Amino acid sequence: MSSNLLRFDLLLAAKRAGRSLLACELSELARGLADGSLDDAQAGALAMAICLRGLSARETVDLTAAMRDSGRVLHWPSLGVESPVLDKHSTGGVGDCLSLVLAPALAACGAAVPMVSGRGLGHTGGTLDKLEALPGLSTELDLDALVACVRRHGLAIVSASNEIAPADRRLYAIRDRTGTVDSLPLIVSSILSKKLAAGVQHLLLDLKLGSGALMRERGEGEALARLLAATAAALGLGCELAFTDMDQPLANAAGNALELDAAARVLRGEDTRSRLYRLNLSLCARLLWQGGLCVDLAQAQARVHWALCSGAAAQRFEAMVRAMGGPADALSAPQRWREQAPCIGELCAAEDGVLAGIDTRVLGEACLQLGAGRGRADARIDPRVGLSEILEVGVRVRRGEPLLRIHAHSVDALQAARAQLGPALQISDRVPEPRPLLQGWLGGQPPSPPERMPCAAQSACVDCGELGCGGPRALLAARAQQQCRAEGLCT
Repeated sequence: MSSNLLRFDLLLAAKRAGRSLLACELSELARGLADGSLDDAQAGALAMAICLRGLSARETVDLTAAMRDSGRVLHWPSLGVESPVLDKHSTGGVGDCLSLVLAPALAACGAAVPMVSGRGLGHTGGTLDKLEALPGLSTELDLDALVACVRRHGLAIVSASNEIAPADRRLYAIRDRTGTVDSLPLIVSSILSKKLAAGVQHLLLDLKLGSGALMRERGEGEALARLLAATAAALGLGCELAFTDMDQPLANAAGNALELDAAARVLRGEDTRSRLYRLNLSLCARLLWQGGLCVDLAQAQARVHWALCSGAAAQRFEAMVRAMGGPADALSAPQRWREQAPCIGELCAAEDGVLAGIDTRVLGEACLQLGAGRGRADARIDPRVGLSEILEVGVRVRRGEPLLRIHAHSVDALQAARAQLGPALQISDRVPEPRPLLQGWLGGQPPSPPERMPCAAQSACVDCGELGCGGPRALLAARAQQQCRAEGLCT
């Protein structure tokens, strides 16, 4: 047995016995994850030992730093990027395609967004899997390509790599296969090591609560939030934490290409009413304000709304997709690349009433069974399958009306999903108490902007910032103004 293997075995045994590990020992384990000298069996044992025995606050900071330093750490000002470097991370849920909207919206508003994301974990979907539903697109960019994409287009949504947080890339996959997804120290070190390595200056963490989240109750979420905040502060990362609802899907779809469709509707300015649009507006505005790009939340929300309705965010998204090898018309002509599942059917209401509740975890598990996620490490994802047109809780339905649509690869899979999903959607004769989408912030509620505000298009065009400018893109601002006025979203 080599000295490295013996050393790893001793460290694993020490953690299994409950001993605290030193910073140098955690660095050695992170190096082993990154270079492969810690084999899969040992990596699984490490994840399980941490899950069962936990890590102290000091150990969590040291593991996060070690995973950050397992590859390159970016410093954007030295790479010629002077914009505020902003990012968001979600703890995961069902129908959560927010990153696909938020990153291009932030970039359109002047931020730099090097978003190092993950794949699906358990019943929750992964941003990278959704993005890779676009044919030809690769999220595995080398460092030069990542930097070039951010410098040219303002954003890149990529995976951890052999250069950026390689230890996390390995451990992330191991957690999904060893039942250790919900370990708080592993969640914290995974999230923050990627963001720190990517050079993020201000991070907004979206902690999902509810039946479709890793944590159902605020108490569980508070424990994770405080550990994230303390670890980020210890490592010099500006960080805020929002609690948001996952008692129903965020978008009205679940499944990779189907969620991409939902995000596209927001990016094209067609959807300004959904839960996805509303949460994006709130979190984007908060990041722009904290990054110093807007004087207050009201101005920030107006700029985000303009970026979506004018097409500026959509242009950023398509530019990023082209740079990553995807179709040039990803949003403008999705029919050219979008392939439908061979079997599509509806789950209909069995009685008249109100959709009173959704067991959102069951929806995520149904998507997993349909093939939208990985039950095994070597399983292939089918980007076509999943759920769409999911009704929001509180909607009144009549018997026989559809509650959602199922997209499956076969008739048998469709029937199995219908049987699995039936009990997960509850019909009642009573309207449920509304559950707020944004449930609060760690440490208190930030100041709220007014419900109605002047649209950014009313006060400035995109060329010079002057009202009534006749610049080449002023027409986009005029169209944005007309749309949001017609929808009653601005004065």
